[in-house]
Amino acid sequence: MAARYLRLAIAFLMGLQLAGCYTDYGPVEVGTGAGPVSGATVASLLQPGEKLKITVYGEENLTGEYDVNPAGYVTMPLIGAIKAAGRSQTEFGREIANKYLRGGFLQDPHVTVAVLQFKPFYVLGEAITPGEYPFRSGLNVHTAVAMAGGFTYRASRSYVLIRHAGDEVWKEYSLAEPVPIAPGDLIRVPERYF
Repeated sequence: MAARYLRLAIAFLMGLQLAGCYTDYGPVEVGTGAGPVSGATVASLLQPGEKLKITVYGEENLTGEYDVNPAGYVTMPLIGAIKAAGRSQTEFGREIANKYLRGGFLQDPHVTVAVLQFKPFYVLGEAITPGEYPFRSGLNVHTAVAMAGGFTYRASRSYVLIRHAGDEVWKEYSLAEPVPIAPGDLIRVPERYF
C-alpha cells in the first residue's frame, strides 16, 4: 500500500514539474511561407510611433519632421490632424497635398513623405539580451535575434513565435527560413525542453 502511494506521489510531482515547463503564449497559429509579407513591402505602411520627414516643396514653414501619434495621426500646420497609420508614404503625401489644395492654402502643392525612424521591434524570451531594437530595412528573424546577442543555451533553435503589429495571435515560424521582420513586431524565442 505504501509503495502505491509513493508511486502516486512521484507521478504527481513529475506532473507538477512538467506543468511548470509549460508556457502559455496565448493563441498560436503556424506561419506559412517566408512570412506575412515579402521583404520589399515589409515596411511600406506607416505605423504609430514612426518619425516622418514631410517636405512641402516651396513651403519651408510647412516642411519638417513629424511624429505619427499613438492614435495614428500626424498634425500638420493649417490643416490639422490627418490619418497616417495604415497608409503608404505616397498615399499619405497625396492626402496632405489634397488637404492644402482643398483648404485654399496652396495652389499646386507637391508633397513627399519619408520615414526617418521606423517603429522598433522587440525580442523576448531566450535571447542573450532581450529588449527593444531599432528597425532597419532588410531585417529578418536571424539578424533580429543576432542583434539581441543570439540564443541562450536553453533556446529552441527550430522555431520562433512572432506577433506582427496589429495582430492578436502569435504565429509560429520555422528558423529554417529567413522570415522578414516588420516594424513593431514582437519576436519570442521559446525555451526548448529537452
